[in-house]
Amino acid sequence: MTPSEQSAPPADMTLQRSSRDADDLRSRLTDWLTGVLPAGAEPEVIVHDGIQTNGMSSETVLIGISTLVDGERVTREYVARVAPATADLPVFPEYRLTDQYDAMRLAGELAGVPVPPVGLNEPTGEVLGTPFFLMERLDGAVPPDVLPYPFGDNWLFDASPEQQALLQRSSVDVLARLHAIPDASSTFAFLDPAVTGHDGATPLARNLAKTRAWYQYALDAPEGSPRSPLIERGLVWLEANLPADEGEPVLVWGDARIGNMMYREFAPVAVLDWEMATLGPRELDLAWMVFAHQVFQEIATMLGLPGMPEFLAADDVVATYTEISGVEPGDLTWYLVHAAVNWGCVFLRTSARQVHFGEIEVPADPESVFHHRPLFERLLEQVGA
Repeated sequence: MTPSEQSAPPADMTLQRSSRDADDLRSRLTDWLTGVLPAGAEPEVIVHDGIQTNGMSSETVLIGISTLVDGERVTREYVARVAPATADLPVFPEYRLTDQYDAMRLAGELAGVPVPPVGLNEPTGEVLGTPFFLMERLDGAVPPDVLPYPFGDNWLFDASPEQQALLQRSSVDVLARLHAIPDASSTFAFLDPAVTGHDGATPLARNLAKTRAWYQYALDAPEGSPRSPLIERGLVWLEANLPADEGEPVLVWGDARIGNMMYREFAPVAVLDWEMATLGPRELDLAWMVFAHQVFQEIATMLGLPGMPEFLAADDVVATYTEISGVEPGDLTWYLVHAAVNWGCVFLRTSARQVHFGEIEVPADPESVFHHRPLFERLLEQVGA
């Protein structure tokens, strides 16, 4: 019997992501492409069925686009990244799809990071009701979120220690390459939280202001959401202990976890999901990669599974990053607490979406939906918050 058969996942780990109708989507995309592609292309759109097992934010729609090329019909496969409709209770307060589009494009051009080639960008929202862009669909394997890869019975868990170490190193290498892009504060100025009205004396202070605003947004769900003492304790501690020296800002991927990368032979071939891209200290990405694994490991442990306790350990990640980049990161403690707060905001919003779609009842205890609750509590105890 596999680990996944021994222990079922928490019921609230899967959720509906969209109320869009596939036929309507196909019709709208076909009409739009007819207007933007060269005359005579005669586009036809196929919306593929499938279950998105990773990600809880932008809608990911797999499509085929068939066009006439020199009299022959050619079909190419794409992924449409679509900002969620307001009625579907988005995870984030805003989705700046063009910023994501530009961040991906520049990361590929300037750092050689493997990102899917981006195609057409529709920033107005007039076609589908919300903005979207197209990117080429690539083939590869993604460490699963559902069931989380530390549960077992998947390609990463079953890999050899050497293969797991290769994946870990190659994933950290992606961060080192992104952070090495020169003059990030100028090249990626459009990602500074100040652009969207978040005040602060430094990039990190502005990112913390953005986190505070995200928490407030999570409380403003239509059904209402009780306040989270854990998140509020975390925010107070973060404000009081803001690092004095955060270094020069770098391009921060934001959602820097292995579940947002596609791999072949245990090396990344696509770096995905750029909703959280920002300017700030490199430690934001490093802590997020470490903490994201800790969340899944925590769930596995609570279910009595061994998980992968030695994988993506903080000391190993920092040592590898230092070796590859030549830059020794600062202490990750502040950034791990910041990650815990952000994960709390994610869980508040995803649970609100589940209530909205009738998948769960309104929880009496808002923190009961925090899959990382014991981990969050231990972190706050460790820092004296």
